[in-house]
Amino acid sequence: MGADAEGKEELEPSILNNAVVIVDDLRQAIHAGEINVPIAMGIYKKEQIYASLGEIIGGNKPGRTNDEMITVFDSTGLAIEDIAAAGMVYRKAMQNGTGVSFNLVD
Repeated sequence: MGADAEGKEELEPSILNNAVVIVDDLRQAIHAGEINVPIAMGIYKKEQIYASLGEIIGGNKPGRTNDEMITVFDSTGLAIEDIAAAGMVYRKAMQNGTGVSFNLVD
């Protein structure tokens, strides 16, 4: 990690310049995501971020367009995404007869 910035940094920053970067939430990714240190150090710019996951899912921007495309998904974790995914898995499990119904709150 660079001496001028603190935060999460698990990828070599040069990878970002050769990839299409997708974030779950722009503001959160800039301040706490994988891209925060390279942005703080000035070696990556927020304008280089290709899209948010919502833009791709919503059809506003295409996702991966070829097999050679390198993508980096900077997932900082959004509770709403976790809840949506859990709901999908639960409904699918109930449809398949493998789910168990229970009360979370009495």
